[in-house]
Amino acid sequence: QLRPEDDTSDNEFQAILKYGGLKPEQTQRLRIEKNGIPEDLSLDDYCAIIVGGSPFDISTPLTDKSDIQIKIEADFRHLLDEVVRLDFPFLGACSGNGLLGAYLGTSISKRYGEAVGCVSLELTADGKNDPLLQGFPDSIKVLLGHKEACDCVPQGATLLITGSACPVQMFRIGQNVYATQFHPEGDSAGFIVRIHAYKHHGYFKPHEAEQLIEAVSQHETPFAQKILARFVQRYR
Repeated sequence: QLRPEDDTSDNEFQAILKYGGLKPEQTQRLRIEKNGIPEDLSLDDYCAIIVGGSPFDISTPLTDKSDIQIKIEADFRHLLDEVVRLDFPFLGACSGNGLLGAYLGTSISKRYGEAVGCVSLELTADGKNDPLLQGFPDSIKVLLGHKEACDCVPQGATLLITGSACPVQMFRIGQNVYATQFHPEGDSAGFIVRIHAYKHHGYFKPHEAEQLIEAVSQHETPFAQKILARFVQRYR
């Protein structure tokens, strides 16, 4: 996890447990915004990695990034060397998507940023055949909110879900490494927590917070959450 605020981090972790069908003792929670990824972390000790969101932007100029953000990005480059080489099960959501996309050489910019809310996205032909998405309808609703995104599909990756406002919404590299621009763990309660926490972080204008809370409260995103459940079921 990458979120500096205890309430948003705790809420995100609980949502991952809930929609992933996990118990706390089946996971190891690492809040790497504190000290980065442990140097002695070994993939041999795990069956999969799930990475959540954060308020950090990869497209921020290097001179404006905090020391911990610089360390996080460097640590992830090292980790993803192993993840991609081994085709190790990985699911990166939002910030996890940006970190993987950047690692794969894709430009990350604010060109395809999207306001906080619920949107409909479309599965690609490859997406309909992916193990995490088989049997899904052609279009699913998701919760999202991001200032930056992949400008294009990373080289060698397979696009699984796309959208009209942001074309790279879910992709896979190899057979087991996934990323989503949206939040598969997202629900209205969690997004309300995040709206309060990040209303001065540039995702939306502060006076829009109550309107956004009302909007996200009107939608459920069961298929997005099923992606997380299937990922856990497949690799646990």
